[in-house]
Amino acid sequence: MPTFRSLLLPPLIALALPVWADEAVIRKNLAQRLPEFPKIDEVTRTPVPGIWEVRVGSEVLYSDADGSHIFEGELIDTKNKANLTRERIAKLTAIKFDELPIKDAMVIKQGNGSRKLAVFADPNCGYCKRLERDLVALKDVTIYNFVYPVLGPDSNEKSRAIWCSKDAMKTWRDWMLDGVTPPRAMGQCDDAAILRTVAYGKKYRINGTPALIFENGERVPGAMSGADLAKRLDDARKPKS
Repeated sequence: MPTFRSLLLPPLIALALPVWADEAVIRKNLAQRLPEFPKIDEVTRTPVPGIWEVRVGSEVLYSDADGSHIFEGELIDTKNKANLTRERIAKLTAIKFDELPIKDAMVIKQGNGSRKLAVFADPNCGYCKRLERDLVALKDVTIYNFVYPVLGPDSNEKSRAIWCSKDAMKTWRDWMLDGVTPPRAMGQCDDAAILRTVAYGKKYRINGTPALIFENGERVPGAMSGADLAKRLDDARKPKS
């Protein structure tokens, strides 16, 4: 069966742009000509005359005006030095902090817990372990720690052992900070939260660990220093101007 990317036609070089083309025509032609093409969620005009955006989930493709050609790539506004494709994907994958699935997170309150931070981390991620040392030192913060095993089978096993332990957050920190091997999960354990977290991360393109999400929705890939963390936490609480 053809894959999603194998259905893509060669990049568009030149187009004859019918003035009558519109969203319905693009949808109709793509559906007829590429019956196994994924479900199209949205078709919208781009700032470039005759070029339309075809959105499939958080994937962004482009089409000519009647769906005769589709192509994949980044649309660059050279005048304003803006990557329109990346900006669009950033909007599509933006995360509102209050809509995070916090029921699937390990939560720890430090101090009064007034500031908030979400962290997606893999138990075998070295940068995550370095970050954890800075997280421990933070004051007045509530941390929502999402176990996000993306580095291989052992990450899955450790994540399940941590999640199924009597005190998941303590077990997590014992492992991340001191290398204390999590006790093996015994018997029945509802570890569906881990699967949901992985699915959530893929949906919102959390492609590496650690990944930090601040209260204002700002996303930061990778670890940062304790001083930078504290500043970002404070900045995230300031009202937007």
